[in-house]
Amino acid sequence: MAKVPAAAVAASGLIGGYGVARWTKKRQLGGAVLAVAGAAAAQQWRQQAGGRAAGALTAAYVVAFAGSHPLAKKVGAWPAVFGVAGAVALASWAVADRRG
Repeated sequence: MAKVPAAAVAASGLIGGYGVARWTKKRQLGGAVLAVAGAAAAQQWRQQAGGRAAGALTAAYVVAFAGSHPLAKKVGAWPAVFGVAGAVALASWAVADRRG
């Protein structure tokens, strides 16, 4: 079975977390999706690129989530979420996924 790249896991966590929170109107459920995907991506990052890179990418994931909120006020919610998800996916690919 092919392994899902960490970039896809992280981007899916950001997009899916927002989608679940929006559609269910339960922010905690969206947060759970965000956290589970983030933890899965962090584990892959650690395996592929080491602890230091995993820490930096995990921080980028959290900053992207937090940064999507003020960005959404300027460009809209979905464009903000897709933008930060793309940025995290690109960082993941550059630091970890292309090595694996």
